[in-house]
Amino acid sequence: MRLHPILLPVALASLAGCAAGPDYKVPKAELPARWEGAAAADAPQAPDTWWTLFGDPELSSLVGRAAGANLDVRQAVLRVAEARAERDLATPARWPTLSASAGAERQRISEKTAPASLLASEASGRAAGVGGTAGPAAGFPNPFNQAQYGFDATWEIDLFGRVRRSVEAADAQARATEEESHAALVTLAGEVARTYVDLRMTQARRAITLQAIGTLGARLELARESRASGYGTDADVAQAGALEAAARAQIPDLDRAVALDINRLSLLLALEPGALRGELGGERPIPPVPPELPAGIPSDLLRRRPDIRLAEERLHAATARIGVATADLYPRLTLTAGAGYQAERGADLADWAARYASVGPALELPIFDSGRRRANIRLEDARARGAAVAYAQAVLGAVHEVENALAACREGRLRQAALSEAAAADRDALGVAGQRYAAGLTAYGDILAAERVSQEADLALAQGAAALSTDVVMLCKALGGGWSPPPRPSP
Repeated sequence: MRLHPILLPVALASLAGCAAGPDYKVPKAELPARWEGAAAADAPQAPDTWWTLFGDPELSSLVGRAAGANLDVRQAVLRVAEARAERDLATPARWPTLSASAGAERQRISEKTAPASLLASEASGRAAGVGGTAGPAAGFPNPFNQAQYGFDATWEIDLFGRVRRSVEAADAQARATEEESHAALVTLAGEVARTYVDLRMTQARRAITLQAIGTLGARLELARESRASGYGTDADVAQAGALEAAARAQIPDLDRAVALDINRLSLLLALEPGALRGELGGERPIPPVPPELPAGIPSDLLRRRPDIRLAEERLHAATARIGVATADLYPRLTLTAGAGYQAERGADLADWAARYASVGPALELPIFDSGRRRANIRLEDARARGAAVAYAQAVLGAVHEVENALAACREGRLRQAALSEAAAADRDALGVAGQRYAAGLTAYGDILAAERVSQEADLALAQGAAALSTDVVMLCKALGGGWSPPPRPSP
C-alpha cells in the first residue's frame, strides 16, 4: 500500500501526540479531618508572616532583614536560577535547530592517497586521448581554494514523547528547586525567631540574677550589722555571703550566652560578629504568645509546607523520566536539511551554478543493546516508587510535627500558669519570712532560703515563657509559615 503524501503529516502528528510512559497523577495524601491538639475545629490559619503574632517590632525587623541577606537563602535562590537554566536547555529540543555557516580555506590533497590516484588516473586518460601523459594534478588544481556559505536545519520528530517527557521532568525539577528555596525561608524565619526568644530569655535571667545580687548584697550587709550588734552570727554572714557570691558567679555565663545569641543572629543576617550588639544589647521582654494558637486545617499543609511540595515535584520529575527511558525503546526520526553556495573562487559564490542543497530523513531503530534500555526503565521506575514513598513520608512527618507542636503549646500554657502561681506564692512567702524575721520569730537562714526559692521561681517563670514562645515558633514553622504560597485555584 502506498500512503498518500497528504496523509504522512497527519500520521506523524497523531504519533507525536502520544507520549511514552505513565502520565503523572497527583498522589492522594492521607490527612486527618482536623487537628487533635487544636482547641477548635475552625482554628485560624497561621499568616505567612506569623512572627507578627508576637507583636514585637524588633523580631519582625530581624526576620525581614534576614530574608533578604541570609547567605543560605541567597544560595537557594541561585540554585533556582540554575534549575531554570537547565529547564531552558531542555525546552528547545522540541523545535528545529537552524544554523548558518560561512568559510574559506585552501587545501592540498596528498598525492599518495586513493583520491589523488583516482584523479590522476582520470586526468591521464583524458590526456592520452590527445597524445600526451598528464601528471596527477592534471585537470585538478592541487592545492586548491574553496569558499562557501549556507544554512543547516535539524529537527527530531518527537514521535513517542521522549523530548516532551524530558521537558516535563526538567519543569518539575525546576519547581522542586523553587520549593527548596521556600523551605530555606521557612527554616530561616524559625531560626531567627527561636534565637531571638532565647536571647530575650537569657537577658531576663540576667536581670533577675542582678536583682537577686542586689537583694542578697543588702542582706549580707544586714547580716554583718546584726553580727556587729550581737544579734547575728558568723554563720548568718557566711550563708548570706555564699548566696551572694553564687549569684554573681552566674553573670559571666549569662553574658557569654547573650553574646552567642547576638552573634548567631548576626550570622543569620550575614553580618559580622557583634554587629547587632548595640541594637539587641538592651533588655527587652520575652515575646508573648498570641491568645489563640494558629493551626488551620490539615489539608492546608499540602499547599503551605515546602517540603511536601518539594517531594511532590520530585515524584513528578521521576514519573516523567520513566517516559524518557521508555521512549528510548522506539525509533527516532530526524529531519535534516542544508543549502548554500560553494565555489573555488569567492567571486563565483553569487552564481546560480554554485548552489548546493540536501534534505532527507534519518531513522534510528534500536535493535540490540543487551537489555540496557529496559534496565534503565526499571531503574527509573524504582526511583519513582521511592519518590512516592518519600512524598508519603513527608506528609506523615508534617502531620506529626504539627500535632507534637500543638501538644507542646497546650501543655506549655498549663505549665506557665502553674509557674506563675508558684512564683506569686513564693514572693508572698518571702514577704512573710521577712516580716517574721523582723519580729524575731524566725532565724536569718529562713529568710535567705525564702529568697533563694523566690529567685528560682522567677527564673523558672522566665524560662517557661521562653519555652512557650519557642513552642509557638515551632508550631508556625511546622504549619509551613514563612513564605507566601500561590493563591488557591478558583473552583
